[in-house]
Amino acid sequence: MSETISIKRLVKRLLMLAVVMFAFGFALVPLYDVMCKAFGINGKTGGQYEGSQVTDPTRKVRVQFLSTNNIDMVWDFYSKADEIDVHPGAVNEMIFVAHNPSDHPMTAQAIPSISPAEAAAYFHKTECFCFSQQVLQPGERIEMPVRFIVDRDLPADVKHLTLAYTLFDITARQPPVASINGQVPKGEQ
Repeated sequence: MSETISIKRLVKRLLMLAVVMFAFGFALVPLYDVMCKAFGINGKTGGQYEGSQVTDPTRKVRVQFLSTNNIDMVWDFYSKADEIDVHPGAVNEMIFVAHNPSDHPMTAQAIPSISPAEAAAYFHKTECFCFSQQVLQPGERIEMPVRFIVDRDLPADVKHLTLAYTLFDITARQPPVASINGQVPKGEQ
């Protein structure tokens, strides 16, 4: 009898633990944002830039590009150059390449970050593949531009920035393709 009671208690505790872990999973994103802000890590870029600036030809800033795949992402993903030197205020471009080597269509989302974190507000993208999801068919390869401006107001002691992208497979999060009379529409196969 006491063995049955202790098994019931164990099951209740395990269920409570599962509920707490599930709730914690939902709280991770806001907690992550708070931690990054508090500790100045994983700086997000200054976002899409709409203004214009005068180029400062007397100053150069080195911008390094890193591309990584999340653990479940099978795509080949890289920048065409590891780094470039830019003048603050000038519009610059880097091409990233993605290739889907799988045998099925996949959808990806790139998440950017900038370091050092204090420089993130001075890095402005005018065009970026990270603004939208990328869908690639089996074997498809694409080139994706990133156009950006390093702000003239970047602190003078910052001479090197790193723009990093992590590519996530979000295929499973996409709504299923609607079928017409049991057939997948052309182009959706």
